[in-house]
Amino acid sequence: MIVAVLQARVSSTRLPGKVLKPIMGEPMILRQIERIKRVNSIDKLVIATSKDNTDLPLAELCERHGINCFRGELDDVLDRFYHVAKLYNAEHIVRLTGDCPLADPQLIDQVIAYYLSGDFDYVSNTLEPTYPDGLDVEVFRFSSLEQAWKEAVLPSQREHVTPFLYHQVGRFKIGSYKNEVDLSGLRWTVDEVADFKLISKIYEVLYAINPHFTTADVMAFLDRNPELKTVNTHHGRNEGYLKSLGEDKLFLKEKR
Repeated sequence: MIVAVLQARVSSTRLPGKVLKPIMGEPMILRQIERIKRVNSIDKLVIATSKDNTDLPLAELCERHGINCFRGELDDVLDRFYHVAKLYNAEHIVRLTGDCPLADPQLIDQVIAYYLSGDFDYVSNTLEPTYPDGLDVEVFRFSSLEQAWKEAVLPSQREHVTPFLYHQVGRFKIGSYKNEVDLSGLRWTVDEVADFKLISKIYEVLYAINPHFTTADVMAFLDRNPELKTVNTHHGRNEGYLKSLGEDKLFLKEKR
């Protein structure tokens, strides 16, 4: 059983409510789900959000649209993933995040195939980034997730789910899926207003032509409009994770 877990919350600190912001008349999270549903390799898709009242609108949206939704701890996302995986008897978990409305179904299938063929414990296309920020995919075993759930203590490990795994190369078999061309300088995630404006523009142009538009279509559009390629790239990758590393220092200091 391969379960894709899409983590999302309404109370984003940098762009509050972003997952519910409309793109072409539908909440951004539904646009992303629309694309994820075209992935062939996954058996089930589950939205993992929190029990916090701020995430009630997201849970209600899922209910209205018949989308599996699990509500767990707000800050302990690792705990959320573990309980989703237990609930759905997942052998393998695909981790996706709700700020990636250009998610690439074909790429997700490719990363899963690479993971399965190499008998890995963990694979991602982010450890050595070569894809645009916003096409992130992670795949890992339930047994590895369970070890992380039992042993991880740092805030960064609990909030970001997988650092416990990929920082222990000697313990877990880690794989890195890379693109032939380095496109890591492009930013297609949504954390800031500029990000949302760019993604909205891409949808407005491409979705009307083909709702199943591909990453190649996005690249062709940006090649025709090169000024859009760098309109939001002044924001760095993994800003949320870097913030959590600061919280780790405070956590360790208090434990002394």
